[in-house]
Amino acid sequence: MRERRAPWWQREGVVSRVLAVAGVGVTLIGVVMLLVLAAQAGFFGPVPRVVAGAVFSGVLVAFGMRVHGKAGGQVGAVALAATGIAGGYLDVVAVTTMYGWLNPVVGYGVALGIAAGGVGLAMQWRSQALAVMVVLGAALLSPVVTTELALLAFLIVLQIAAVPVQLERDWPYLHIVRTVPAVLATIIAVAVAGFGDASRGHRYEVLAAGIAVAVVGLVGTVLVVRRRSGDVAASLTFAAATMPLLAAPAMFERRTAVLISAGFAAVLLLVAVVRWIPKLAERVRIPGHLALVAAVAGAFALLETCFGVTDTQTLPVALFLIALTFLGAGGQQRSRVAAGIGAAFGVFGMVALVDIAGPATLSDQWYAQERLGISTALSAAAALAALAAAFWSARRLGLVARESDATAVAVVGGIASLYAVTALTVSLGVATGRPDGFLAGHGIATVVWMAAATAALFFGLRRLSRAPQSAKVALAGGLLVTAAALAKLFLFDLATLDGLLRAAAFLVVGVLLLLVGTRYARAFAEAGDPAQRT
Repeated sequence: MRERRAPWWQREGVVSRVLAVAGVGVTLIGVVMLLVLAAQAGFFGPVPRVVAGAVFSGVLVAFGMRVHGKAGGQVGAVALAATGIAGGYLDVVAVTTMYGWLNPVVGYGVALGIAAGGVGLAMQWRSQALAVMVVLGAALLSPVVTTELALLAFLIVLQIAAVPVQLERDWPYLHIVRTVPAVLATIIAVAVAGFGDASRGHRYEVLAAGIAVAVVGLVGTVLVVRRRSGDVAASLTFAAATMPLLAAPAMFERRTAVLISAGFAAVLLLVAVVRWIPKLAERVRIPGHLALVAAVAGAFALLETCFGVTDTQTLPVALFLIALTFLGAGGQQRSRVAAGIGAAFGVFGMVALVDIAGPATLSDQWYAQERLGISTALSAAAALAALAAAFWSARRLGLVARESDATAVAVVGGIASLYAVTALTVSLGVATGRPDGFLAGHGIATVVWMAAATAALFFGLRRLSRAPQSAKVALAGGLLVTAAALAKLFLFDLATLDGLLRAAAFLVVGVLLLLVGTRYARAFAEAGDPAQRT
């Protein structure tokens, strides 16, 4: 029979911890009221308010250290010390921003010393709760004291102060509370500056804050995972630390935005590929989860760069070239992460290509001459290269080892390839500038469709006895493409193509049909005659 658990309020230490946390929050709010609300109401003078806050914080820390070590005093000591240290931090924020008594640099230095002392005491007491309450309390109530740009710096100071603790202690909650407040505040500042009328200087200061958050996140994470390679929380907090700098390009004009995103992408992707460089991999020791975070964040930064350096016509080319690079690297290094990123860029590129060269554009001569050209042809050629690289990478990674998987990939890739070929031939025809270029492109596309169908049918017939499943799919696909080519020939080409082009298309398609029909009959005759098979 299972032992009945006591209600949560009767368990040892639960109520005391809840009361302690509540006490920390209420007391810190009182400190903020003393520093801010009293100033707004005109109570006391600035000096008494600041001195009272500092003395009160010091007394709380002293009582906490006195209580610690006594029977049942752990919870109370942590609560008292956390309240006093966070209160002292808020006092420094007020002195620096509200009253201007300290130079900002000096204020940041003093705040760093207080925060470092707090987390250092937490290390000595082996209390993650103390470190979390110090950092979280100061971070949550600092915006009440000031909303100036200096707030970002004080939050980044908290992010920095907790890094040394993470080197010695596996405290995942501290990872979160030291990073998330700075990230959220910087993203809000980016949004306000980007959508508002902030000065250029203010925007660069916000950019500097975003860079600082990302650098502290990266350096701290690398140092931590060198000691504890399995610390996934460190990599996840680094992922959060990249967000402000990924959002920062929205504050600037195109050229500056491209420089920011491209530089950030280069750094992130360098971190991701360090594991592939033997000598650096031994020294830096980047674990797989950090490389994954860096690769994904770098891909986002690279995508931002693509949108910044291209227009509607050239965007697909850039996306397909990046897809080709990632797919090649993924296949060469057998990295599913790189291959997956390459596949994502390939999908984005195909969407961009269809947006320019959609079915309506490809089927109408006027639209095609307005929208298609050499850039569309290059995009389609790059799409074909990316599709080939995707299939090669999938084979290297063993993703198409099973016959059913290979068949599915071949079907999807074949459909995309036929569309890309059609866009390529029609775009090249339009790019020639000849009046019949559009028609010639469509005639060539029909022939290519039929050639692809012929290849699929021949492939299926050769594998009919060895791999019947893939052979049936190839035959079915070949017959469907044959039907599509014939439908295009009679419904579109017959009505649009002129004279020689029409005749050439019919002749080539007819000859290919004769070849396929002959080979098809022979293959099934051999399949039914044992002597022929021998």
